[in-house]
Amino acid sequence: MEKLVIASADSHAGMPPELWAEYLEPKYHKYLARLRDEHRLFGDTMQMLCDLRTPDAARPIFDRDGCFERGHLGLWDLDVRLAQMDREGIAAELVFPGDFRSFDMFWNTVNGTYSLAAVDAGARGFNRWCADAFGSAGDRLLLIGAPLSGLDRQAVLDEADFMAGHGFAGVFTPGYCALPTQIPVFEAEWDPVFAAYAERNLTLITHAGYGIPQGFMFSEVEAAAAEVKAEDGGPQDLIRKLTTTVFNDSGVFADLRSRQGLWQFMLGGVFDRHPALKMMVTEIRADWIPATLALLDRVWERNRDRLPARRAPSEYWGTNCIAGLSFMNKAELAMRHEIGVETMAFGRDYPHGEGTWPNTIDYFADIFQGVPEKEVRAILGGNMIRFLGLDPAHLAAIAERIDAPTYREIAEKGSLSQDLAAHLAMRCGYAKPSEGDRRVAEMEPLLERDIPRLAAAGSAWR
Repeated sequence: MEKLVIASADSHAGMPPELWAEYLEPKYHKYLARLRDEHRLFGDTMQMLCDLRTPDAARPIFDRDGCFERGHLGLWDLDVRLAQMDREGIAAELVFPGDFRSFDMFWNTVNGTYSLAAVDAGARGFNRWCADAFGSAGDRLLLIGAPLSGLDRQAVLDEADFMAGHGFAGVFTPGYCALPTQIPVFEAEWDPVFAAYAERNLTLITHAGYGIPQGFMFSEVEAAAAEVKAEDGGPQDLIRKLTTTVFNDSGVFADLRSRQGLWQFMLGGVFDRHPALKMMVTEIRADWIPATLALLDRVWERNRDRLPARRAPSEYWGTNCIAGLSFMNKAELAMRHEIGVETMAFGRDYPHGEGTWPNTIDYFADIFQGVPEKEVRAILGGNMIRFLGLDPAHLAAIAERIDAPTYREIAEKGSLSQDLAAHLAMRCGYAKPSEGDRRVAEMEPLLERDIPRLAAAGSAWR
C-alpha cells in the first residue's frame, strides 16, 4: 500500500555556541561574552519550562523508544536529525532558526538589544552555518533563513541571493523582530525585496513571536529573575512568575501581532503587487483564521475605495497563504473545512518540547481517526508540496525508503492511551477548545488603527 508522504511544516535548528565565533564577522566578537551570559540565563530558564512539559517521570509514557535525550542533538547534528525523521516517517520538513539550547546571535526577541549591524551579522552567520550543516540534505531539509533588519535594503537583497543559491525554501518575514526605525512591511520600499523573494521562490514564514520588539522576551526573563532574587526565591518561583505572565496561554503564541502581519500584507496590496509571493503562518494555531478572515473581508468591503488591496482578504488566503499547524490540535482538525483543507500543513515542531516528536505516529493514529485518506494526505504533505513547489515523486521515493506509515496503518493503530492523551493535552494543547471568534473584539481596534496607514501607503503606488 502507498506510503504517506509526510512533509512537516515545522522543525528547528540552532548553531552550537562553540561555533558562534567561527560564523560571526570578527568585528562583532566583542558581543559574544554578553551573548553567552544571556544564553545561560534564558537557556536555563527555558529548560526548566521545557522540563514541566516533558518531566522525567513521564518518560515511560512518551519516550518508550528512549530517543528523547539524544534526539535533541538533531538541532545541529545532521545524522541525528535524519535518523529522527526516518523513525517518524518524515520525508521532508521545514527547518526554522530558534531554540534555547543553541540561542540566536542578536536577531531574535530572545536576545537583548544590539546594534542593527550586529543583528544583520548574526542573521548572516546563522544562515551560513545552516547551509554548511544541513545543505547536503537539501531534498529533505527545507531551510528557512534568519531575517536581516531591513535597514540596508541591498544587504537583504544580497542575502536573498545567498539563500536562493544555497537551496533555502524561505525566510522569516521582515519585522519578525520589531526594530527601531524599521519600515512597515506594507510600504513600497519593501517591493524590491518581495519581488526578489517571489522570483527566487523564497516563502515568507510568519512564525509565532512575529512583531514582538527587540529584546522583549529576554527582558521579561531578566526582570523576573531579578525580582525572584530580590525576594530570595528559587527556580520554582521564577517559573511560577513566568508562566503567569509572558509564557501563559495569552503569551507569545497568542500575541495578535503575528496576525497583524498577515492582514498588513493582504490589505496593504503586497500580494497584488507580487502575486507569486507566498506566506506561511506557523505555530500560531489556525482556529482563529475563519473568524479573522470574515472580519477582514468586512473591513475591506467598508474601506475598499481607500485600501490598495484589489481582492477580499479571504481570496488571498486561498492563493498566497497556508497555515503551518505546529502540533495541530483536535479542534483545528474539526474546523478543517472552515479553514480550508488545502491551506493546512501539519508540523511536528522537532525537537521542541511542545511538539509531537517523539510521538508523531501515535498522534497521527489518534487525530486522524475518521478523516478521509485524501484529506489526510493533503494535510500531512500534499498541501506543502504543492505550495512550495517540491518534487512529489522524489519525496514519495524517500517515503518508501524510510518505510513511512500507510494510511491504513495509522487508521488501524487505534486511539492514544489515556496516559499519552493526557500528556499530549498538557504538552501541546492537543485537546484545547477552539478559539473561534472569541478574540475578534480584540482584533478589530488594532485593525481599524491600521487602515489609515495602509491607505496612505497604497496611495504612493496607485
